[in-house]
Amino acid sequence: MAAPRIVGSETEYGLTVQNDPDFDSIATSLLLVNSYSSVQSLRLLWDYDQEDPLVDARGFELDEEYDVPDQQDNMAINKVLPNGARFYVDHAHPEFSTPECSNVFDLLRYEKAGERILNLSRMSANQHLPSGRTILVYKNNSDQKGNSYGYHENYLMDRRTPFQTIAEQLMPFLVTRQIFCGAGKVGAENGTDPVPYQISQRADFFETEIGLDTMVKRPIINTRDEPHANRDRFRRLHVIVGDANMSEYTTYLKVGTTLVVLQMIEDGALALNLTLDNPVQALRAISHDPTCKITVALKDGRKMTAIDIQRCFHEAACRYLERHGPCHPTFPQIVAEWGSVLERLATDPMQLHREIDWVMKLHLLLHYMERRGSDWDDPRIAMMDLQYHDIRPEKGLYYVLERSGGARRLLTEADIQRAIDDPPEDTRAYFRGQCLKKFRQQVFGVNWDSISFNLGDGPIKRIMMEDPTRGTKQHVQELLDRSQTAAELIANLVS
Repeated sequence: MAAPRIVGSETEYGLTVQNDPDFDSIATSLLLVNSYSSVQSLRLLWDYDQEDPLVDARGFELDEEYDVPDQQDNMAINKVLPNGARFYVDHAHPEFSTPECSNVFDLLRYEKAGERILNLSRMSANQHLPSGRTILVYKNNSDQKGNSYGYHENYLMDRRTPFQTIAEQLMPFLVTRQIFCGAGKVGAENGTDPVPYQISQRADFFETEIGLDTMVKRPIINTRDEPHANRDRFRRLHVIVGDANMSEYTTYLKVGTTLVVLQMIEDGALALNLTLDNPVQALRAISHDPTCKITVALKDGRKMTAIDIQRCFHEAACRYLERHGPCHPTFPQIVAEWGSVLERLATDPMQLHREIDWVMKLHLLLHYMERRGSDWDDPRIAMMDLQYHDIRPEKGLYYVLERSGGARRLLTEADIQRAIDDPPEDTRAYFRGQCLKKFRQQVFGVNWDSISFNLGDGPIKRIMMEDPTRGTKQHVQELLDRSQTAAELIANLVS
């Protein structure tokens, strides 16, 4: 049977400062991260000793240097939040990593909580800027100047499933799923053929099929083998090919369908002959066709649309649920929504103007051009494209749609607000978050799979958390209740 489904996401946000001719993205990112008020008094280290990003899932390790920041820089660029998340500076961008989640709805709650946290930080940081300057933050993937920044999904998988099997069976799914999870973009970049509008923000920037890098020669299948868990039992599939989405429904479908497909791969229940002849070329061609009618070539000579390929995966998922049962309580509804979306994409994608980001944005732009009598060359169209991703609830065009009923909601604001402060209760993020709340002055360092305490006398004490399904409220609440200090916690753990 497949490993427990644990999932998380990492979002690099775009940003700029209005009226700042000397805009410095790194300095602004540092200001933003350090302006989040709930962690101003919490000084701790991100434990880089537990990270190893140069190990490749194909069985080798790159012989390169991995720069680790010194202690002062470490504290400046990293914030570990009481909800179990990490908020930090990655290169020239603020990045928010959700805590480990056991289901797609929790992932959605914490990713949306990240948007709220970024906006709270933005408002606080603006108070430190000269008059007339304002930080703007965008949940998107392209600055329209040739630069792309990432949105990454992470899925816990069973180490016994060969990586080559995962890569072969997942490739056609990842290339084609953009038809229901693309964020939409005006124009093309990275030397690709001109197009007025395309489905994905990221498709133009992928240049190879499989590889370890995430910033140059970006691969569709990333081979980073850094499980943040027990290496003998688990692997972390690091998916970098997706867009950052504003729509709750789009994120739900993107992550939910991927969870279902990975479950089938691990259970040996996916035997589809859908190998693409040129996955990189197919990724771009599908993105450049908002009608969803273009065909792409398979190795066996067949030509299929992205909808055709997705229907094969969907039909396999329906058969899987019939034979194996729901496996996870969220799966039947995910598969039902998946099928409904594919049917509407096949008849008229514009039917999804309340659900799917790229359709929502296209619907908005087409109506604007119709009212104004303008076309794709109108500079206001590019501005609206960017404004769709503005995280300010009062300004962002996605949030305008949300308030007017033009966006299908899956969450309440109360769901999101709870996720800002409290960790999930059914993964190890609960133990991490509660320790940060209860023993905050004694926490020395944190990583996804460990937490370290400075007890004042003797060496630093590190608690390993190598199973993401443990450390839950059910597992540790009694331990936390009878431990009034970190020293008592350590003693109670070993007693």
